[in-house]
Amino acid sequence: MLPAERRQLILDAIVDGRSAGVVELAQRFSVSQMTVRRDLSRLADEGKLTRVRGGAMRVRDEPPFVQIAVERLPAKERIGRAAATLVADGETVMIDIGTTTLQLARHLRGRRVTVITSNLAVVDELLPDPAIELVVLGGIVRRNYRSLVGMLAEDALRQLRADISFLGASGIREDLSVMDSTIVEVPIKRAMIAAGERTVLLADAAKFGMRGSVRVCSADDLDAVVTDAPPTHVGVAGLAEAGVEVVQA
Repeated sequence: MLPAERRQLILDAIVDGRSAGVVELAQRFSVSQMTVRRDLSRLADEGKLTRVRGGAMRVRDEPPFVQIAVERLPAKERIGRAAATLVADGETVMIDIGTTTLQLARHLRGRRVTVITSNLAVVDELLPDPAIELVVLGGIVRRNYRSLVGMLAEDALRQLRADISFLGASGIREDLSVMDSTIVEVPIKRAMIAAGERTVLLADAAKFGMRGSVRVCSADDLDAVVTDAPPTHVGVAGLAEAGVEVVQA
């Protein structure tokens, strides 16, 4: 059996939302526990499952990028346009994965800036533009969400600095924690926060009512948020009280 075939069977064997142990999987596929651990690590790097003690848990399928890209598109476009005004010519910016960050990239076209990104949709958007110096992080490709993740991307970010890091998120909790729903993306987001002189969150109004499974950062890690949510919204007001600059889109 080819390793790729075995990894797909391992995924099929793990029921969505339930875990499977290394010993059980090794016995089922007649391979060593070390082989199973390597397979699980590879699948975790690809964002297809989450490692848990003694085994792994299947990651619920997320909607494809093209589907999410058209959801609340007018709001995302306004946020992208407003975020672009925060960038001065000659600056270096990091752009996170996501569909709102893609709108930011579209409003940077023609600008003399350097863009560092793990977002393959942003790469496609800016590749034809000779004005932009484009730096693409290495790593494992998550095809469904058009992003780069893993050790190579994380190591690259440790060598880089930027004037502004623009982040996306799955949701913002009542305690103002920024949340994401994909564990494998979180180290990239945290590395971008560490590499940026300023960190700006892009979040449409719906994100204040949405949740994620993994905490990315707190309000203390943010310098600004660009949103179409009204200033009176409890989450927006909370961020402002925490010292986060609120940019209305």
